[in-house]
Amino acid sequence: MSGPPNVSQAVCIASSHDAMYARPEKHTMRPPVRYFFICWVLAATARTTYKVPLTADTAPILLFNVVGTSPNDVAAIEVLLNKNHLNYSTVNSSQLNQMAALQLKKYRLLIVPGGNFIDIAKNLTSETTAKIRTAVQNGLNYLGICGGAFFASTYSGYNGLNLTSGVRFGFYSAEEKGIRKTAVPIAVAQGPTQDHYWEDGPQLGDWGAVVGKYPDGTSAIAEGTFGSGWMILTGVHPEAPENWRRGMSFRTPASTDNDYAGTLIRAALNREPLPHY
Repeated sequence: MSGPPNVSQAVCIASSHDAMYARPEKHTMRPPVRYFFICWVLAATARTTYKVPLTADTAPILLFNVVGTSPNDVAAIEVLLNKNHLNYSTVNSSQLNQMAALQLKKYRLLIVPGGNFIDIAKNLTSETTAKIRTAVQNGLNYLGICGGAFFASTYSGYNGLNLTSGVRFGFYSAEEKGIRKTAVPIAVAQGPTQDHYWEDGPQLGDWGAVVGKYPDGTSAIAEGTFGSGWMILTGVHPEAPENWRRGMSFRTPASTDNDYAGTLIRAALNREPLPHY
């Protein structure tokens, strides 16, 4: 076995050791059942997940894991969904292309992580993007993070969702300076300014109500509606884990940013307006 054992393994090893070397005297023996129970509880806790099989059709949240999304961002969002005890299912491109419109409408929230929005769109049929658009229009909520925000906007010829009523997003101005990823202070309405991880993310133009602003005053986080669907879009990655920050300087702990990501997820799920400018 390479590397140290995890907590549950360590406890189980200790229990085996105690059982092997326990003295036989009646008054010193400890019930072995208790140790096995501790092992079972800790192992179950370590494996706790709120992910529900797509076929179960019962989770309120559907997380995009399609071609073009960042596997690392999908994983980061899954960590937060589990941390916040939110049931979810993941869906890939093929499954989404085959999913019936009625099944899609059973979900309350669609989360589209960061990635290459062009590749995301290319691997979905035009019927699928139309199906998603109709579902949002009829009440499916939408959280788009970075590439997921780009995918929600209007790009002629890219099979996007056009949930922004014709508003097309450009990159945040750091892109023009040759910066591809950095820590960016985001001024949140009625809240503290927090450094968030940014990587090739959009500024959200004139769409929706501005929840958070980039240093140049453009929209970094916004909320709004498309039909009956509630939408939150963000050009930064509050869900980014600590290991994404290597080589960059942040004044805000990753845990604080991650908590804010949880706030965005719950607000999108429950249709809760956030303070805005």
